[in-house]
Amino acid sequence: MRIAVLTSGGDAPGMNAAIRAAVRQADALGMDVYGVYRGYQGLVEQDWRPLTSRHCANILQRGGTILNTARCDAWRLPAVRAKAAQDLKDAGVDALVVIGGDGSFTGAEILNREHGIPCAGIPGTIDNDLPGTDRTLGFDTALNTAVQAIDRIRDTASAHERLFLVEVMGRSSGMIAVNTAIACGAEAVLYPEAEEHGYQALVTQLRAGWERGKRSSIVVVAEGDASGGAYKISELLRKDHNLDMRVVVLGHIQRGGSPTAIDRIWGSRWGAEAVKRLAAGETSFYLGSENGELVSRPLARIHDPKPNPPKELAILAGVLAR
Repeated sequence: MRIAVLTSGGDAPGMNAAIRAAVRQADALGMDVYGVYRGYQGLVEQDWRPLTSRHCANILQRGGTILNTARCDAWRLPAVRAKAAQDLKDAGVDALVVIGGDGSFTGAEILNREHGIPCAGIPGTIDNDLPGTDRTLGFDTALNTAVQAIDRIRDTASAHERLFLVEVMGRSSGMIAVNTAIACGAEAVLYPEAEEHGYQALVTQLRAGWERGKRSSIVVVAEGDASGGAYKISELLRKDHNLDMRVVVLGHIQRGGSPTAIDRIWGSRWGAEAVKRLAAGETSFYLGSENGELVSRPLARIHDPKPNPPKELAILAGVLAR
């Protein structure tokens, strides 16, 4: 049996752990592995080559992905997918392991449904926003990166009695923002799924904190918040309330860096499990975690609604900021 492995969409710490585990588990079962470079773009361009256990030495601790990743708009075209499927079959590839997020899994589900290529998904996205799993590769690392940065910002905020607006990643998900706010003791958090959006609600929270004696504040803002992001909010606060504040956009530093132990362990578990299940004849699934246990979901479940940050966490953030 021969399998191919690719990483697609945004990179996430822990992807290399999953690649390494998939390759070495395949080797243990006597299977060949091809590494596909630049995600679905690599499938379109037949940019793949053999990947052995030795190719995976000393990658466990590295962020990013040794297979590179890219967006591939051409994958939306049925004729392109049909040719890629035939190319895989001509190369003797029996199954595909896809490490990525919802767009990556959607591409794999379509490939399986249209052309019968067995596909296994490994959740790799720092946003932790896939249905059917409590965690995804990279979320723990991204969260810890944001927490470490804000801990340092807090020192300066306290020294200068200043408000800091810290923007974290999360174009359509507030998982990073809400969890960061709890871990850092932020005075407020703004994120896309919040039931009570609004600039005025933030002003009310900050005013209440000032009246309780707070002279420095941290506000965590998800990049996709409806208020317009940290810079937009800062412009309004300066204009309306003449507040002394600073804006910090953490940006892509949350994607990079050495993965945490948790991301390494889950990447290793999922990579090996994906190969074992493909070898056993499973054809269309993705892996995840539920209540600490490894679980498997049908690839079609990727179309289910995305999970929202637990509402009680946002409420708790406000209570703990008193």
